[in-house]
Amino acid sequence: MKITCIPAGVLLANCYVIETENKNAVIIDAGGDFEKIKRFLTENELNLKKILLTHGHFDHIGAVQQLSEYYKAEVFIHESDAVMLTDSTASLADSIGSLYKPVEKFTTIKDGDVIKQDELSFEVIHTPGHTLGGVCYKCENSLFTGDTLFKLSMGRTDFPNGSASQLLNSLKRLADLDGDFDVYPGHNETTTLDFERKNNSYLKGNPYENII
Repeated sequence: MKITCIPAGVLLANCYVIETENKNAVIIDAGGDFEKIKRFLTENELNLKKILLTHGHFDHIGAVQQLSEYYKAEVFIHESDAVMLTDSTASLADSIGSLYKPVEKFTTIKDGDVIKQDELSFEVIHTPGHTLGGVCYKCENSLFTGDTLFKLSMGRTDFPNGSASQLLNSLKRLADLDGDFDVYPGHNETTTLDFERKNNSYLKGNPYENII
């Protein structure tokens, strides 16, 4: 499994391109910059098969419709965030005047589902709090956390349907996973789950220790 991060869209959300042994690709979040992502796929001779979304905010879905239409790729999103793919207000695109392309075809997922592509299996972990339908994807020793978990931080909960208590419960669920994982968040740099267990106050059960 080869993972490439392409910061994309107006807020530079991390778009992860995951390459299989058969030169197929799975994308996790595609926040914009269709041409840049397409150019990367073409230069690396990759065929995009699936787009997995961690949640439905505009900065993570901006290029989804164009990519899915161009490559005939399947799109997956948690059932509680599905409305964001067809409603510019729900996706928060209207709040900043962002260009919005509704996603015409998609499949809804739920906690515990497994999405397979070639030798890879992506397990869905429902982690609400940033949004109602926020999810993480676990694949081998990698954990794609969207806007649930960041290095030394967590996602915002002040958007519609956000919940700090839900997000803290979701972070506890991640902290309780067996073993260590490479963590690929929706923004900023990568980290590891062990590092976050030891250093991230939101995972240690003391979410307010660094707040003055």
